Amino acid sequence: MPTPSPTRPTPIRRLLGRLLPAICLVSGLTIAGGCLANSAAEVPAEAATASAAALPQEAELRAALARYRELAGHPAWQTELPPLPRPEGKLTPGQAYAGLRLLSERLTVLNDLPAGSVPPARYEGALVDGIKSFQARHGLTPDGVIGKGTFEQLSVAPEARARQLELALERLRSAPPVQAPRTIVVNVPEFRLRAYEVRNGRVELAAAMNVIVGNARKTRTPLFEAEMQYVEFSPYWNVPPSIARGETLPRLRREPGYFDQQGFEFVGSDGRVVGGFSEAHLDAVQRGQMRIRQRPSARNALGDIKFVFPNPDNIYLHHTPTPQLFKKDRRDFSHGCIRVEEPLVLAKFVLADEPEWTEERIVQAMTRGRSATLRLREPFPVVIAYVTAAVIDGRVHFFPDLYGYDKELDAALRQKTLAIQTSHREKLGAESNN
Repeated sequence: MPTPSPTRPTPIRRLLGRLLPAICLVSGLTIAGGCLANSAAEVPAEAATASAAALPQEAELRAALARYRELAGHPAWQTELPPLPRPEGKLTPGQAYAGLRLLSERLTVLNDLPAGSVPPARYEGALVDGIKSFQARHGLTPDGVIGKGTFEQLSVAPEARARQLELALERLRSAPPVQAPRTIVVNVPEFRLRAYEVRNGRVELAAAMNVIVGNARKTRTPLFEAEMQYVEFSPYWNVPPSIARGETLPRLRREPGYFDQQGFEFVGSDGRVVGGFSEAHLDAVQRGQMRIRQRPSARNALGDIKFVFPNPDNIYLHHTPTPQLFKKDRRDFSHGCIRVEEPLVLAKFVLADEPEWTEERIVQAMTRGRSATLRLREPFPVVIAYVTAAVIDGRVHFFPDLYGYDKELDAALRQKTLAIQTSHREKLGAESNN
């Protein structure tokens, strides 16, 4: 659980000598043609043909972009939605609301409500279903309640959505394919992990789950590609020095009992475990002469399993002792590493090529309370991606620009366009003077 500092939106780092266009893999079962390249050594020969036959994500994104461009300046967004009912500041089914007609119009235009739907006298019925559909497409809990988050998304004009789609296409164009029979992709702004594999010559979604990623203000999860190489069951958590100095040590000085409560222990520079709490040991940790380690337990910050794909930022996937956080819409709570909601499901996918590792054996290893490491026979890619617009199961979805990378990419592209235009004008001016 490292603490990487916020980084600028550089391209996904090449750790394997290739990149994977992760936007092609955030679209559920729809895999873009050519997104998964054929490898005679690892992928069945017909895999590339099957992948190419799938409806391309690029074509779907372009179709969505054309649709949202058509909606630019639509009357449904020329008038602001009325404020939500007070004092709750939210609209729940059965309530009266002055903006029902405008709300119905926007949802109908966006295809979340059937054409010809008549606005109800109160917020109920098909209109609630339409809001649930809208929420599902915008990274929100589809509960039909219009709170601050849903209200803000409903207020985003089609022109802004069109730009999101343009940026998604830009990312797609800049990413070449990868060769792999299995792949894990984490889409950071979607807070979602998907695992893919080739089955009978077709690329299929094997697992999908919610994740928690790095905090947007302090500890962003970096974007990169690496190889999943091993799994740690009942892992120790070596508290990173930055977290120890910034959080753990101050708390231990205030609450010494927190040391035993959390199952901490001190470890010397020679690897020797030193039991028992002492201020002298805290000082040694402060100086970098010792470190703090958390023993395997139900309180362990990594939960009961850790999935390791070595990388310079020491980022990994792991379980968590605070699963209630997965219920939130926005899930950027970590110090940079990625917490997974369904560790057993992920473990079964990661160990699919290890037939001796049955579900029963995996559970036993996760709950034994004794740390053990298993190196994979066949490593495979893990991609940490950043996509805020994608077509999933035929429907366009939008996610928040969590780290502001869309904003920065937008500015960079506009600056590039301006530079090209300036150069062109200067060239024309020079030619006219000759």
